[in-house]
Amino acid sequence: MSETQVLSAVDIWKSYGNGDDMLSILRGARIEVKAGEVVSIAGPSGSGKSTFLHVCGILDPPDSGTVTVGGVDVWSVSESRRASIRNSDLGFVFQFHHLLDEFTLLENVAMPSMLAGNSRKDSLEVAASLLEEVGLSGRGGHFPSEASGGERQRAAVARALILSPSVVLADEPTGNLDSASSRKVEDLMLTLAEKRNQAFVIATHSMELAARTHRCLVLDEGVLRCSAGRA
Repeated sequence: MSETQVLSAVDIWKSYGNGDDMLSILRGARIEVKAGEVVSIAGPSGSGKSTFLHVCGILDPPDSGTVTVGGVDVWSVSESRRASIRNSDLGFVFQFHHLLDEFTLLENVAMPSMLAGNSRKDSLEVAASLLEEVGLSGRGGHFPSEASGGERQRAAVARALILSPSVVLADEPTGNLDSASSRKVEDLMLTLAEKRNQAFVIATHSMELAARTHRCLVLDEGVLRCSAGRA
């Protein structure tokens, strides 16, 4: 694990609604993540885990607070600059894989690279290497409908990594998987973190997964509080 800080969120407040119907979700939540670190955010459904990831991932602005990615205060720069940071410095894995059914696993993994302006040939080469890295060598020509749930989610992890982001934000990445597939995806993320010095922030309701990460933070009444993590 490096001492390089890749993500910082300080004093994040976020509410939804209007007037008397205002619902406060985040109340001064904060986090700092270093390269190679795997941090889990635990808490029950509705506690604000996804909201916090969306703020950190530049998908939803906070009411107040500061989010820094790669040394840039992302909510103080232009929308075009935010979009550039979102595409280059952040990777996303969601509970549902969001692979495109009409494209092969290889093409799905390569898609962000091609959309970023890289050639199809180069993008497919990097995608093939990533599929091998996540244990899907030989499966790139298959369509999502021909892959298992665990395989689709591993392909989603590969897709999140294709532009070499500083940090991957994963929102309940094993929530739709059986226990065996969940374990494989968990093992994959932990291995990639160590091998690639890749930071992961994982929102999860699984305390088993949370216990395997470097640090576990519990979202309690809008504030992230330290809990157990692995030694």
